[in-house]
Amino acid sequence: MTIRLWNTKTKTKEVLTPLDERNVRMYVCGPTVYDRAHLGNARPVLVFDILYRLLRHEHGPDHVTYVRNFTDVDDKINTTALARKEAGAEGTLEELVRERSDETIQWYHEDMDALGALRPNHEPRATEFISQMIAMIEDLIAKGHAYAAEGHVLFAVESYSDYGALSGRTVEDMIAGARIEVAPYKRNPMDFVLWKPSDDALPGWESPWGRGRPGWHIECSAMAHELLGESFDIHGGGIDLQFPHHENEIAQSHCAGHGFAKIWMHNEMLQVEGKKMSKSLGNFFTVRDLLEQGVPGEVIRFVMLSTHYRKPMDWTEEKRRKAHIALSNIYEDFERPLHHLYSTNKNFLREAPEWRRESLPSPHACVVDPLFDDLNTHASLEAFRDHARHSRANDLSDAQQVLANGLFLGFFKSATLAPAIVAVRDALAPLQHELERLRSVAMQSKDFSAVDALKSALTEAGVEVRISKEGVVLLPGADLDPSKLEAFK
Repeated sequence: MTIRLWNTKTKTKEVLTPLDERNVRMYVCGPTVYDRAHLGNARPVLVFDILYRLLRHEHGPDHVTYVRNFTDVDDKINTTALARKEAGAEGTLEELVRERSDETIQWYHEDMDALGALRPNHEPRATEFISQMIAMIEDLIAKGHAYAAEGHVLFAVESYSDYGALSGRTVEDMIAGARIEVAPYKRNPMDFVLWKPSDDALPGWESPWGRGRPGWHIECSAMAHELLGESFDIHGGGIDLQFPHHENEIAQSHCAGHGFAKIWMHNEMLQVEGKKMSKSLGNFFTVRDLLEQGVPGEVIRFVMLSTHYRKPMDWTEEKRRKAHIALSNIYEDFERPLHHLYSTNKNFLREAPEWRRESLPSPHACVVDPLFDDLNTHASLEAFRDHARHSRANDLSDAQQVLANGLFLGFFKSATLAPAIVAVRDALAPLQHELERLRSVAMQSKDFSAVDALKSALTEAGVEVRISKEGVVLLPGADLDPSKLEAFK
């Protein structure tokens, strides 16, 4: 089938026609590594993880190159490192910056792994590509698109006639609406920094313009060019990066003679209970906060992908609860094949989801096809649920197909839900037998007080209790804390 994607630059849905069918290339702007990733940071990771999976499915894993960078040159990182140094930490400022970056990147990997996201083919650090940035800046100066002034190098916005094409703004509108640094060395208020000076107290590199460090925008242009070539297929990121970051990337890359990206994709922002996430509103939290509260990574993934990427995503407690129930139902129904999958492959959690390696079929068309239409993840998840609902866990081919569908969408991978479901079911089994025994006794004595007491205690612990003519069934509810089951032993 044909993959169609919304191109922010042309404001149309376009057919993805790879520049090279043997190497489909995608660049996504990654995090600035100074602290934990908040929930909003996870949205582009999951959006483009789905696209990465779709591209691998369509073109083959060996024919897709995905690059997502780490910005490890930044004033916020410097501030954090300086605070550590002032607090008595040993090492030079450069060493403390590196230490902080290493620590934050490890956190990022752990958190995104928990969400079931595949790691890109390349995760370049800005500090590893300083020479390429300097070379690109020198080229822009030579071509008349940049100029040096007072230790800075700035891009001359007026030298690029198409500036503003991505965001659809005129230069006048951008000047009026932007927070522009007023500096006497700028020829135009919109000119942006390619290189800036560093004093002895800050990290820096030697350059033709003195000791300094790169501006933010030049980093992605240089890394994308180095790892993906003159032109590539897709550039992605959050809508907050459209201006000025992506606008500036386009300007400097085109002026350097690079074709750069064909299709630009942007995911919309995240809200919490209908409001913008902010510390002042008390609704700001990190991915790690949720994980430590017991929210499984796959539940976070399910909630995120339930909203189309070009619509604002509203994280609510109700959505989290419903997602947990939906996933738990699937995991419980297919507990036995899942258990077999985990027990027969000890490296399963660490491997890429190549279902054929597990002797599984390809994901079903009902799950894959919606993604060809601009990543309709909502429709894909609904198809995944419906297919699982109508499949039989005791039928080998049905079970294998459900597992293949889940693996393709990034589920059945993390250690946060599947093994936990199996463990909880094992813990609930004796309680279910006890409730059945009490109910049987009560049916004779007509005294249901013991049944009601145990049922209430289980419900309070987050267990869903179903009592019918057929018998008693206990299911883990969305709010179940497995530790609460210890009280029943």
